[in-house]
Parts: sequence; C-alpha cells; structure tokens
Amino acid sequence: MHKELKDKHFIKKPIFPGGLKAMRDLIGKELKYPPEAIAANVEGTVYLRYNIDHKGQVTSSKILSSLGYGCDKEAQRIVKKFKFDVPKGPRKLKLKFHKTIKIHFRLPKEAPKKIELNPSKIPTQITYSIKPRPKTSTPPKKTNSYSYTIKY
Repeated sequence: MHKELKDKHFIKKPIFPGGLKAMRDLIGKELKYPPEAIAANVEGTVYLRYNIDHKGQVTSSKILSSLGYGCDKEAQRIVKKFKFDVPKGPRKLKLKFHKTIKIHFRLPKEAPKKIELNPSKIPTQITYSIKPRPKTSTPPKKTNSYSYTIKY
C-alpha cells in the first residue's frame, strides 16, 4: 500500500511570473531616475516592504530605508506595478503576504561624445608591393612604416 504524498507547504507563496529575472527587467525598464536626485548626485538603495493580497495585487508599501529626493516615491510607484500569481491553497484562504525588496538607484552614465570624422581628411591611399622571397633569410630592418609581404 502506497502512502499519499503530502505537499510540504500548507500555505503557498505568491510567485512573480517569469521569476526574479523578469522582476529585475521590469524594474530596469520602468525606473525613471528623479530629476531632484540627479541634480543632487544621489545614489543608493531604497528598502521597501509591500503587501500582496489574495489576488496577487500589491495593496500597500512602506519605506524601510529612505533615500529621499523623490527616489522613495519612484520605488513605491514601481512596486505598485507588480502583479503576482497566487497558487490556490486549501479551503480558499484569503491571506495577505508581506515581502521586502531593495531597489538600487545608480546615476546614469553619460553617453560618450561622438567624434565626427571628416572623410576628406582621412588618408585613403593604400600601396602594396610584391617582392620575391630571397634565398637567404636575414631579419628585416626596422622602419617607421608598415609593409605587407605576400609570399608566392
């Protein structure tokens, strides 16, 4: 007689569709660095605690560690966009889940300056010279020019 396998977890936790990588991608895509933080050169991490209802919606969020300069409001705005999948548990329990998250704010890197090249000032002449291979091998003399040797 076989024993029936029981599920280890009585209460199933909410799951973000796509996992942690999808959550990071969403944060990276939606994060808009606040202009006040850019002006003040503020970088850091905001710690949040948020509640998930039985439908998978984020109902509220609380700042645990503040950064200021609009970063806290931006972090809360992003967390409100999260939508979780809540597996059905026994007896259709309507539970509230609590999770914490860290949202990192790093100053955007400046784009490298584009160097415009004037095609008329770029040398476009290439010369090739073909020499027969000498029978004795002597090391070539060092010069300040480039040369290509094609052996045939």
